[in-house]
Amino acid sequence: MTEANQAMTVDLSGKVALVTGASQGLGQAMALRLGTAGAKVACVARNAEKLAAVVDQIGQAGGEAAAFPCDVSDSESVKKVVDDVTEKWERLDVLVNNAGITRDTLIPRMGDDDWDDVMNTNLRGAFLFTRAATMPMMQQRFGRIINISSVSGAVIGNPGQANYSASKAGLVGLTKTVARELGKRKITVNAITPGIIASEMTEAVGEEVMKEFKKRIPANRLGQAEEVADLVLFLASDAAAYINGTAIAVDGGMTC
Repeated sequence: MTEANQAMTVDLSGKVALVTGASQGLGQAMALRLGTAGAKVACVARNAEKLAAVVDQIGQAGGEAAAFPCDVSDSESVKKVVDDVTEKWERLDVLVNNAGITRDTLIPRMGDDDWDDVMNTNLRGAFLFTRAATMPMMQQRFGRIINISSVSGAVIGNPGQANYSASKAGLVGLTKTVARELGKRKITVNAITPGIIASEMTEAVGEEVMKEFKKRIPANRLGQAEEVADLVLFLASDAAAYINGTAIAVDGGMTC
């Protein structure tokens, strides 16, 4: 068993979690971790077919989940999803703002749409879901909001990603401010800043580029999606009740 496969144990029975960008990658891993920990999971993304596969995977693992296809940048759609989730399960305890896209190019060639598309999905989407989730969480006097940022923007810059880095830096600012606003209501708001995580994208860059990636990481390996998901699981738990308004790196020491 590798380090990345040693899943932590948390009991989220009776809790309801909502994960955006849940159809693949990090979001899929997070939704599965939360579901197998006992939470009912609302899986949100644009692709209904991929969402259905994730919901089925959670069900096969003994959890309960439902798919809510949604454009996270559309205010009315976001409100409807939150309303539908709270109607279905009567509460909302955990929100994971994970949905994100890239439109990489150097700043002289970056078009208006390249900027707007990334900001609307990565930052506006997190704002819309946070705003919509605030009411049920305040009524419960309990909530966990977890924003998936990135070391790119939150800690360091990355050439060709001015839009992505700005959106991820914005998520940290959103995290810190909303944490101050909601802390008295027993709602915590934290961010996670993953480094280079193994994915289909990293596999496609080739062996030589991968070697260069690893040289930048003291751990000498890429992170696994499950390692980020385990931190989400911890921050969603009662054990993390006094952690609020912070950004935690999961990067193997890349930014130390």
